[in-house]
Amino acid sequence: MRGKGIPMNDIKERIREKALSLGADLIGFSDLTRFRGSNPLQDPTVIFPEAKSVIGLGFRVLRGSTRGIEEGSVYYQYITMGIENIEENIMPVTLLRLSSFIEDMGYDAVPQKMHRNIVAGEDDTHPEIRHDAVYRGIQNEIQLDFKKAAVACGLGEIGLGGHVLTPEFGPYQRFCFILTNAEIEPDPIPDPTLCDRCGECIAACPGKAHEEKVNIEHIAGKEYMMHRIDNWQCAVYYKGAARRTNPFMPPDAFKEHPARDKIMNGEIKVTPETARQILDQTEFYPGCRHSMVASICGRACERACYIHLEKQNRLGRKFHTPFRKRKAWELKELKGGT
Repeated sequence: MRGKGIPMNDIKERIREKALSLGADLIGFSDLTRFRGSNPLQDPTVIFPEAKSVIGLGFRVLRGSTRGIEEGSVYYQYITMGIENIEENIMPVTLLRLSSFIEDMGYDAVPQKMHRNIVAGEDDTHPEIRHDAVYRGIQNEIQLDFKKAAVACGLGEIGLGGHVLTPEFGPYQRFCFILTNAEIEPDPIPDPTLCDRCGECIAACPGKAHEEKVNIEHIAGKEYMMHRIDNWQCAVYYKGAARRTNPFMPPDAFKEHPARDKIMNGEIKVTPETARQILDQTEFYPGCRHSMVASICGRACERACYIHLEKQNRLGRKFHTPFRKRKAWELKELKGGT
């Protein structure tokens, strides 16, 4: 067994160096005590009973991938480069190679990549996936809570808008994990310092998808205040139901819907049933493979959060110019409606 007798700290540093060399931008480690009390369908030890450590990997989303949406010019770069290529190309290769590296040391490595087509709720959805491609209520499907796992691995904190924020990239990263029976010293969990609860992420949503109630979550001994997101509401406006920020919406969009103006003005509160009806009529821009739909809102909530963190000088990664250089883009003349 190649890894037998390697000190714990040496194993950790070897894995850290290898992960970064394979393309991960962030890496953190947790033991299993931080997951105690988890929903059984989100418990690492249910997935892998012999697991002793969880390794979290973060991959940056280039802020430049949202530049076109910020300017109202090019929209496909965010869905292709900011989501699809990270999730379906870069992340799996890094997971497989790092897992192989761990197994070469004589330890099991169980890769964990989010399956966005599976949601636990009987009538829930995932905004990045076509609603008719989502499998709902599958019994006994076990999947980590990726946000909580990222916090447990010391990678970041959860902000008011429900996003994981890191000192390096703000809300702009995506995560995957490896469960292993290697015993690795956990990284410290930082105190929440990034989110100042300004609420700009919530105000930026064109569809008001954040629920009004503020929830308090306790994760690995830390307390986080956040608004949950209504995934159906988010899906409708993620895909482009708001006319003010959708240059592709035709003048006759939603013409048969009795609440047409409310939909396009972001004033309707959808149900799963009405959301499906609206989404079926919201084919303004092509999606990608893997059932992914294009984001017309460009995650306006995350952009607003990033811009605020940058203005407050809270991000460790600096740029020569600020992300938002002028007033946020929107249509000057609205098509359709009253």
